[in-house]
Order: sequence, then structure tokens, then C-alpha cells
Amino acid sequence: MVSRGICGQRGFSEFSLVNKLTGNSSMVAVNPANPSYRPLCVEKMNQPILKTNRLLLRPFQHNDKSAIQKLAGNKKVSDTTLTIPHPYTLNMAEEWLSTHEHDWLNKSRVTYAIARKKDNELLGSISLVEINCSIAKLGYWIGEPYWGNGYCTEALNAILTFAFNEIGLEKIVAEHLSSNPASGRVMQKNEMQHINSAEMLDRNKELAKVEIYEITAT
Repeated sequence: MVSRGICGQRGFSEFSLVNKLTGNSSMVAVNPANPSYRPLCVEKMNQPILKTNRLLLRPFQHNDKSAIQKLAGNKKVSDTTLTIPHPYTLNMAEEWLSTHEHDWLNKSRVTYAIARKKDNELLGSISLVEINCSIAKLGYWIGEPYWGNGYCTEALNAILTFAFNEIGLEKIVAEHLSSNPASGRVMQKNEMQHINSAEMLDRNKELAKVEIYEITAT
């Protein structure tokens, strides 16, 4: 399990996270014990790229908008989520993309494109939302053509490591529709614990049964 971050001492403002696009390391935690340590505020940092064996978790790009609309606009995908509307238009994708940089700089949300490492093909998205000093909420989706390949499990492992070791969060919470148990299996494979069942309003403003999970840093 990843190590625990300390709120107030390790967070967005205490790490230099260097964007891989610059040619430097994708995720570098600057050690305060190092005499050359200089804290950087998040406004001076680019959102880092995270790498796994098969995936890149990277910031979305404007030219992803058509792929987002195609994947998230599939009713089979939106039906697995509480929030993605259907139909999902290209304008909706553009509007969503326009919020990402502000949310990163404002420290309120971190949104990643899940892309295949070998060809940078967009597979889906994973986000930390409603971030406060020590807690965030998790959300993700994968396009239907890529279901059943373990991509979401792999992406979730990467973002949990980032959340706990680099941002310094202490707890991540998530929920999935009870009608979508595959999402729960992704959480379970990453050691998230089921804590409750509840009802929440879905994208159609109707009550839907959900399963709630959480994981804490150790």
C-alpha cells in the first residue's frame, strides 16, 4: 500500500511535479531534506503525466474532444455512470475540457485521460474531484471497446499512488451504481473497502442505488 501523506505538510504546494512533455521526469517529488529543495506553488506547475505498464495518464488535449464525444456518448457507457448525460454532444466535451486547467490550478479537481501507452489512443478518463485538504472523491469511465482489459484497474492503481504519495491525500471515496458491479470489482482489486449502500440522484434526477467504497493511506 502507498504511504500516507500529511495534510498541510505535503500537498499540491509542496511538490514539484514536472510535465513529461518538457522532457523531464513525469512525477518528481522534491525532497525537503535536500538542501536545494524549493517549494513550488501549483500555479507554476504543469499537471504531471503518470505511467503504468500499458497506460499513460495524461492531461486531456483539445484534439481529444471527438474521441471523448464518441466514447462518453455511447449510451452503454453513460448508463454505467451517475453523471454522464445522454446524448453527450461535442459541445459538452469542449465545455468539460475547458474546465480542466482551472480545476488543476484551483486544486479542486485532477482529471486525467487514460491513454494507451503504445499509441496514445484515448480509452477513458479518471478523476479526483471535490478535493479538500485530506479527502477526495474518485470518478472514472472507460470506453466500451476497451472493456474487459483491466485498463481501469491499472489506471486506478496509478492515481491512488499519485493521490497518496504526491498530493498527500489521506482518504479517497467513490461510489458506483449497484447495477454496475464491474466498477466495484475495479475498486476491490485496488483494496478499496465497501462501506455502505445508499440512494443518490443520477444524471436524470432520479434516485439510483449506489455502493460506496473508500480507501485510506497507510
